[in-house]
Amino acid sequence: MLRIQQLKLPVVHTRQELKHRIVKILRIRPEELLRWEIVRRSLDARGGKLQYVYVVDVETKKEQAVLRRCRTGITKAAQVCYDFPNPGTGRLSHRPVIVGTGPGGLFCGLMLARAGYAPILLERGQCVTKRARTVENFWKLGILDPESNVQFGEGGAGTFSDGKLNTLVKDPAGRGRKVLELFVEAGAPEEILYEHKPHLGTDVLSGIVGCMREEIIRLGGEVRFGCRMTDLIIENQTVRGLMFQRNGQEPEFLETGQVVLAIGHSARDTFAMLRERQVPMQPKSFAVGVRIEHSQTMINESQYGKNYPPVLPAASYKVTRKIGSGRGVYSFCMCPGGYVVNASSEEHALAVNGMSYQARDGRNANSAMIVTVTPEDYGGTDVLAGVEFQRKLERAAYGLGGSRVPVQTFGDFCQNTPSCILGGIEPCIKGAYRLSNVRDIFPEALSAALEEGIRGCGSLIPGFAEKDAVLSGVESRTSSPVRILRNENLESSVAGLYPCGEGAGYAGGITSAAIDGIKIAEAIAKKYAPCYDITNSV
Repeated sequence: MLRIQQLKLPVVHTRQELKHRIVKILRIRPEELLRWEIVRRSLDARGGKLQYVYVVDVETKKEQAVLRRCRTGITKAAQVCYDFPNPGTGRLSHRPVIVGTGPGGLFCGLMLARAGYAPILLERGQCVTKRARTVENFWKLGILDPESNVQFGEGGAGTFSDGKLNTLVKDPAGRGRKVLELFVEAGAPEEILYEHKPHLGTDVLSGIVGCMREEIIRLGGEVRFGCRMTDLIIENQTVRGLMFQRNGQEPEFLETGQVVLAIGHSARDTFAMLRERQVPMQPKSFAVGVRIEHSQTMINESQYGKNYPPVLPAASYKVTRKIGSGRGVYSFCMCPGGYVVNASSEEHALAVNGMSYQARDGRNANSAMIVTVTPEDYGGTDVLAGVEFQRKLERAAYGLGGSRVPVQTFGDFCQNTPSCILGGIEPCIKGAYRLSNVRDIFPEALSAALEEGIRGCGSLIPGFAEKDAVLSGVESRTSSPVRILRNENLESSVAGLYPCGEGAGYAGGITSAAIDGIKIAEAIAKKYAPCYDITNSV
């Protein structure tokens, strides 16, 4: 096949016009175009000229002749096909157990199930349908379920997010493409295979997660909800099994020699148990800050121009500023047409996140504006000092609003004055909110950094630092505060223990966590054959 790079068309065009342009670029007759597919589509708004830029793979008659004729922008297409490894020779006496059903756990489970390993997945929260009802009840009534919430439950924290699928992970093995293909098989729109910044939205992602679970079960795997791992059984630095608690009942023992820790970045009780079991971990840097809301119309005009075509999607942005102290302040997890959500998972503590539906049709744009903190910032010698720093901020946020999200205008934040009234931007928040002094949540050095960074971003996006912009706090769950160490075989020094995904410190989003889950499935498959005595499995 041939690959056409930099094929440009106006934002308003038809598929037939795209096909006509392909034929024209290749200088062939329409009947010589045998097959074509979009590899990538991105929106270019530079210089005030809006256009889509395509990368397209085509199959034609006499490809060598076309290559000789068209020397610029036409190459041979490099096809990358993902291959799951052949099974190893090790013997499995029990089924592999995966703890957590976020992207890392789900994709690990699906790949192992397809290869015949019949994994058992344990999830402390509820299935996605029940979880959605529990979360909606929390947003309406403020009644928190510590075991099933925005952080815990089927699909992980990403289920209540924008559902972004782009990643910066280098991927020569084709795992990223495989992730997108598996999403499409489970019901995602095919556009995610080629959009430059694909996303699903929480409404679409929820259905996809359920379909993936049903596929795992159909292939012989098992998914158990309401089952929280409470302990690891380790003998001679080797996993022998784990203890789990089913819906608050007495702990049960599950024997296994392979445990995948896909626990997510908020499993603080699990981190504490791992520390007690002397599983090697280390503290890592993460970032904290606020959610900032602007009018989506203002963001659209800043990115597209005043008279942009209404067919364009809600615009996104990415901003970063280096401030006088040397720290960087930057946007994270930007949600066009989205909502700020109360993402709490512990009693008397409050955290926020951002979420969008597939349509991204909310009136506001929101993004985290965050600053990196390091072990040197949050102090202490304990490996979980970062967890305690997060908790301190979240308890301060709860102290301002109780179960209500504390909210402040940016103008009042700069004046260190509690907001009494809002300006021209009404918050789009899932959950109740209360006007407060968000600045009080942070140590002054971080508050000053956020203020300076947001002000600086006003030179990048006109209106970004307007006084009516709405801040909500606290954004504290940007990534895991620890890394669970693993070797080149993706295994802990505790044999049979496989740290996986974002909670273990090896991913930073849905796609990268899913890729890591696939890598863990590969590591198990390379070592073991898919055979076990199922009669010995609980």
